[in-house]
Amino acid sequence: MIRYTRLPWRPFFSTSVRTASTAAMQGGRLAGKVAIVTASTDGIGLAIAQRLGEEGAQVVVSSRKAANVQRAVEELQGLGCTVMGVPCHVSKGQDRQTLIDKTVEKFGGLDILVSNAAVNPTMGGVLECSEEAWDKIFEVNVKNALQLSQLAVPHIQKRKGGAIVYVSSIAGYQPMELLGAYSVSKTALLGLSKAVAQQLAPDNIRVNCVAPGIVKTKFSSAIVNNPMALEKTVEMVPLGRIAEPKEMAGVVAFLCSDDASYITGESFVAAGGMFSRL
Repeated sequence: MIRYTRLPWRPFFSTSVRTASTAAMQGGRLAGKVAIVTASTDGIGLAIAQRLGEEGAQVVVSSRKAANVQRAVEELQGLGCTVMGVPCHVSKGQDRQTLIDKTVEKFGGLDILVSNAAVNPTMGGVLECSEEAWDKIFEVNVKNALQLSQLAVPHIQKRKGGAIVYVSSIAGYQPMELLGAYSVSKTALLGLSKAVAQQLAPDNIRVNCVAPGIVKTKFSSAIVNNPMALEKTVEMVPLGRIAEPKEMAGVVAFLCSDDASYITGESFVAAGGMFSRL
């Protein structure tokens, strides 16, 4: 295994607090845009919702549990975001339709969809995965992402342009031993983003994919809370640390903005330098 020389790490991003209201007053690059972010009540999804709000977008947060949605809405409102919450289990067709309908009813349209919802009900190699677990993983992680896109696209087309971002994973490039089926589903998202991008390019709707590395979230708690596992994991990361959710949010905000106006069908790896080639 290649080992890297560690240097003391210092953050390159500002640690100061920037409220969404301040960004909006400064004419944030997403001002006037409406964005839906799925699975956005904690972790990467919440960080994305916050960043889009900071950049001036009107944001709709969602997850399965109403209490979590309400908590996220209150948190983002406290930061000055213009935000609405809609409980949504992405596996339920009516929930997906309600999410789109309420967004359009409240904000008058839709410009941005960030598909972040994912599950992993099993641990182990791909050959040990049960049919039930395989079907559940691909239903939520891939099929439901497509189905939500199918509902969102007609509304984004009415805006004469917009953006869709699928949240994949570094595991989509380098399968993780204990996340076999999950890894394959995340590889599928790389292909889905390219296929959707080609179809929507004539409508000026850009479609891209973000592949986070190891990020400090509930999903990675088994690693983060185990010193030995964390040390072993960090050895695979040239930057010598795991990521914070807000570092993924910055990449997504860029892809949703006009700064990425000539970028579509691409996958962006944000994994601290981890191996990322298919």
